[in-house]
Amino acid sequence: MAEDVLQELQAHFRGAVVARDGAPDTTEPRAAWNAMHTDSPAIATRCSGAADVVDAVRFAREHGLLVGVRGGGHSVGGLSTIRDGMLIDLSAMRGVQVDPVRRLAHVQGGALLGDVDRETQAFGLATPLGRVSETGVAGLTLGGGYGNLNSKYGLSCDNVVEAQVVTADGRLLTASADENPDLFWALRGGGGNFGIVTSFTFRLHPVGPIVGFVGTFYPLADLAEVERRWRDYVEDAPREVTSFIVTMTFPAAPGMPDVIHDRPVAIVGGVHCGEPEAGMGVLQPLRELGTPLFDMSQPMPYDVMQASFDAFFPRQTLRAYWKSQYLDVLPDEAIDIIAARASERPGPMSLVNTFHLGGAVHDVGTEETAFPERSAPFLVSFDSMWTDPAQDEAAVAWTRSAWEQMRAFGTGAPFLNFTGLADEPLDAGVGAAFGRNLERLRRVKTAYDPENFFRLNNNVLPLA
Repeated sequence: MAEDVLQELQAHFRGAVVARDGAPDTTEPRAAWNAMHTDSPAIATRCSGAADVVDAVRFAREHGLLVGVRGGGHSVGGLSTIRDGMLIDLSAMRGVQVDPVRRLAHVQGGALLGDVDRETQAFGLATPLGRVSETGVAGLTLGGGYGNLNSKYGLSCDNVVEAQVVTADGRLLTASADENPDLFWALRGGGGNFGIVTSFTFRLHPVGPIVGFVGTFYPLADLAEVERRWRDYVEDAPREVTSFIVTMTFPAAPGMPDVIHDRPVAIVGGVHCGEPEAGMGVLQPLRELGTPLFDMSQPMPYDVMQASFDAFFPRQTLRAYWKSQYLDVLPDEAIDIIAARASERPGPMSLVNTFHLGGAVHDVGTEETAFPERSAPFLVSFDSMWTDPAQDEAAVAWTRSAWEQMRAFGTGAPFLNFTGLADEPLDAGVGAAFGRNLERLRRVKTAYDPENFFRLNNNVLPLA
């Protein structure tokens, strides 16, 4: 593209416009997380605010450029990277403003979870977000948003009360229950199909600053029995409790005991978001599911707990391919397969996880938001992660094989935010994930993006 054309864009652009020669940009402010996806755009627009996003979208349309969008850059499927075309980078837009009286947080589209927790916890408030503080708020929320407060307060998307969105024609719109309600419905779980969210307004809840936390390490060999007892506990747990099991080979991390160094373990995690001392009593059974190797359970600052898994997800280090499956029940036969697969993971950094879902997540109707999965109590995720490109084919094949085994017990619906892309099309799994909401999503897509301008996502196609 001619230099004078780029200079015209830069002339009234507050952020930086960076033209590339095809080589990775080592000055990139926020690299994409998954090292399998390192494509470089022809142009990166590093937006400073909503006006820059409007200009970037209009420029891309005028010049016929394919557009990719990066908020947190934590997409497992590499959906925040783009080959050639234009990357619209929101990583400088990470401001968070808290209204403690109205219990609202205004969050820019490039903010990370840790940015939000940092500001809201100053007032003893929080909104449901994920479990890795380096994750981007936008991608997490637009795809649903599972985390440590779900049972009590629902999904991230359930707590959005308003969004500012730049649509495919370069308009800046407000989406809420009162303005553009069809767009508001679609944004809450429908992914990045409908525009670029430059800011969210979230509902906040009293949480912390200290919460009850369980982190109990059991031998991986005991997983089957531990998970059976865990299942029986979570099915009757109060709404203040959100819990999960992570299986991994724990590294020789400084400050952690030798007994878990480089050892395959099953970590039972749980958070009680009510009064911490009473919460520790409620969580106590999770610490007694077997004979622990190590137990780090304790009352803990909420924001510290939210960042406790960050070290296992470094940027541009791990190659990743994940697949997930919802389960209406978690029978012993499924647990046996989970345990067997966890014992043969494709490398020490790979995870096999089981999450309990319920409470406030299930209070929302299937069609109240675009995110339709409101009944399954369990989600099983096979998160293969490795570092050697020579392992790509074997790791992807293992993940697909494990997922196929779990399908016998699943609903057939995946969680799209936990879906990797290797040779799959961008709309892979979309029909199964959205179910009967897909047709309505396609109508909204047609209304706001009839040419599929925003298509580097879990793509919902406009109506023909």
